[in-house]
Amino acid sequence: MARDTATGGMDARTWMTECTATFLRTVDGLTGEQLAGPSLLPGWSRAHVVAHVHHNAQALGRLVSWAATGVEERMYPSVEHRNAEIEASAALPGEELKRLVRESAEALAADLAKLPDEAWSRRVTTFRGGSIPASEIPWLRAREVAVHMVDLDAGVGFADLPADLVAALVREVVDKRLGDGEGPQLAAWLTGRTAQPTALAPWL
Repeated sequence: MARDTATGGMDARTWMTECTATFLRTVDGLTGEQLAGPSLLPGWSRAHVVAHVHHNAQALGRLVSWAATGVEERMYPSVEHRNAEIEASAALPGEELKRLVRESAEALAADLAKLPDEAWSRRVTTFRGGSIPASEIPWLRAREVAVHMVDLDAGVGFADLPADLVAALVREVVDKRLGDGEGPQLAAWLTGRTAQPTALAPWL
């Protein structure tokens, strides 16, 4: 099996498994009323977050298929299609949404487990256009479920996530901020020279 190059080791597969399990347990514990309540993401309910995580599993599954077959499969046809899917799924009854997010997570894990060794180095394209080896897909999923688990605002925070995952996430965010030319604002904030900056662009 190929190494998960995004984090320099095999940890991403473990993080994906553990964080997905915690995410699903958290979602299972939410009532319909709680799912309809606000998440930490502006304009999104908790149901929107769950719907997004569900469709993300399906989208990453398309990248796994691309890696396995060599036949290009993009994550989403368009931003509009992605957004419409999320809105439609967020409106589903709570129990149906819970079933869908569990089934898509299980399907993605099964597809990754079947991926041939030689396919892990095949390059695929992310939703934002980046070219990555398939070995980074587990990290993309681990990051997705971890951050959105916090976004649910349902009792799980960053302090509850694996410390090494949080460290990997911080390194990735800092690298992106530096690449986007946001180093001065970030340095001022991290060194306590300014309040939390509001001028930083969205992370993803």
